[in-house]
Amino acid sequence: MSFHVVTGAGPTGTATALLLAGSGERVRLVTRRGTGPEHPGIERIAADATDADVLTALADGALSLVNCAAPPYHRWLTEFPPLAAGLLTAAERTGAGYVMLGNVYGYGPVDGPLTEDLPAAPASRKGALRAALWADALAAHRAGRVRVTEVRASDFLGRGATSLFGFTVVPAVLAGEPVGYPADLDAPHSWSHLGDVAATLVAAARSAASWGRAWHVPSTTEASAREVARRLAAAAGAPEPALTAVAPAALAGSGDEVLAEVAEMAYLYDRPLRLDSTRTEEVLGVTATPFEEVLEEIVGGARP
Repeated sequence: MSFHVVTGAGPTGTATALLLAGSGERVRLVTRRGTGPEHPGIERIAADATDADVLTALADGALSLVNCAAPPYHRWLTEFPPLAAGLLTAAERTGAGYVMLGNVYGYGPVDGPLTEDLPAAPASRKGALRAALWADALAAHRAGRVRVTEVRASDFLGRGATSLFGFTVVPAVLAGEPVGYPADLDAPHSWSHLGDVAATLVAAARSAASWGRAWHVPSTTEASAREVARRLAAAAGAPEPALTAVAPAALAGSGDEVLAEVAEMAYLYDRPLRLDSTRTEEVLGVTATPFEEVLEEIVGGARP
């Protein structure tokens, strides 16, 4: 029976492992502490993915190596390069197809829809890092050393979503409390449902057409932050949201080391951000989860 290796058991890694296992495939889920969901098709393994030798042994014979792991946000610049190097080395040694979970940081500020063929033009340290990680992997692919693809998502939305909106706005809206968000609150914005991220990762891992290029996760909605908050409140029976725009500089001076790192990414939120997923839908066959279902999932996850 075929098997896949998934690194990281956060919301995306968990969803990806469960999707693969639910289709009858075996999964080795690798995390530092051996955490993850309980499922007969998932083998949870405690290992350090930066150790290329260990990861190579775990991925030997795997069809794909899907990375959903990431260091803490404020330690990306120092801890992401060794993680990416370990993953790329293991994929090269084993021949497993390497599927990277990426984001839109590397595009920089863009006026108009984001397509996968846009050149990298990062305007932040973390954007430059994401662009460099993809460039290194793509160079190895073009040299014939590995098969690699990258799935790029926008801000996560869903139960347990690890995004700025998920951390700050969602709990406040559900609790009927005021909250500030560093964005043009009325600008259209693409939102990626966790289940759709997992579906795109799995489709990319299975498709011979995916290698050597990037793919965008289909968006569950392009509603503005204000509209998402309003719709979430309505779905939960909560009061009308008291959502206000705050300056990114307020995050930089918040004293929270993670929130401080968000400030340099303000260009993602001060204008419309639309992720074009035409290629993903036509080639990989992935479509977005309806927004109403995503809202129900968030509300249901918040109930006791």
